[in-house]
Amino acid sequence: MDQSFIPKNRILLGPGPSNVNPRVLEALKRPTIGHLDPQFIELIDDIKRLLQYTFQTDSDATITLSGPGSLGMEASLVNIIEPKDKVLIGVGGYFAGRMKQIVEKIGGIPIVVEQEWGRAIDPQKIEDALKNNSDIKITAVVHAETSTGALTDIKTISEIAHKYGSLLIADVVTSLGACEILTKEWNLDVVYSCSQKGLSAMPGLSPISFSDAALEKIKNRTTPIKSWFNDLNLLMAYWSGEKRAYHHTAPANSFYGLHEALLILKEEGLDNSWRRHKENSVLLVKRLASIGLEPLTPERERIPNLLTIKVPEGIQEEVLRKKLLNEYSIEIGAGLGTLAGKVWRIGLMGYNSNEKMIELLISSLKDALSNKIV
Repeated sequence: MDQSFIPKNRILLGPGPSNVNPRVLEALKRPTIGHLDPQFIELIDDIKRLLQYTFQTDSDATITLSGPGSLGMEASLVNIIEPKDKVLIGVGGYFAGRMKQIVEKIGGIPIVVEQEWGRAIDPQKIEDALKNNSDIKITAVVHAETSTGALTDIKTISEIAHKYGSLLIADVVTSLGACEILTKEWNLDVVYSCSQKGLSAMPGLSPISFSDAALEKIKNRTTPIKSWFNDLNLLMAYWSGEKRAYHHTAPANSFYGLHEALLILKEEGLDNSWRRHKENSVLLVKRLASIGLEPLTPERERIPNLLTIKVPEGIQEEVLRKKLLNEYSIEIGAGLGTLAGKVWRIGLMGYNSNEKMIELLISSLKDALSNKIV
């Protein structure tokens, strides 16, 4: 007999999603309304204001896409890039590699700067590439590379990119809400993120923001945007202006959840959230060291809310992960790409970034490791 699906409760300490804040879960239960209901227009206007605070920008083109962070990645690239445009991409992990794939699919020409996985993109390599390719007008980097735990200095890279006349696209999927991001001050032209990591909302939404310079680039395109759903011109007709034009049926209840998550972040304050994630990261590294585990990424290049931890010699990483999940209901992540089998990815994001979660993880890991999983 068919029954309702009721999942086991998990403690989500992997690369995302994080556990959803109970206030957000409560918000999801509110009555569904139409996507052109005057109340819903008020809601998305308020979401825009809260996102402007979260991204630290005043751009009107600060909206939420009805899809995951990967949709934000595609939207950022497909709106800005035209066929034959050269795009400089710093690739030091799985998700920067996905950027390259999207650029190729829409007819751009990727110019790749390679970086060792687990290390931040070297700004000097970006500058050297821009010096050697004067016709590059777009530079794209991942701020917090989810696959490696490396945090790249997007402020410096943005300065370099603009010095050579290039726009800067930044993936802040894993860093938004947890790491310092000053979109306007750092002159970031396109930033996109997700709802399920530092914001501790449910998966499925992608906040994104475009600078005036990015909007000018879109306005002056000589070829049509190669997407209907992600066409910013159509999206802005829904998100801005006195009269809103239908674009798609936005997921009202998910928007309630995002709104509540952004309210929670504003109540805490960005500076306090950034500080909390940093302090808990330092504590987690210290507690991991006490049981013989150490991060892959050097401290100065480390994402505070997502650590890649080296798997000790003689330990089968998959066996330990499954033991944590099945016996302790704790989820941590496996390595991707060149780091597969070599690291675990541990996330302390949003609602989960607290000492209680750290102690629970450490005691569970200590117990699992003491059983000699080889």
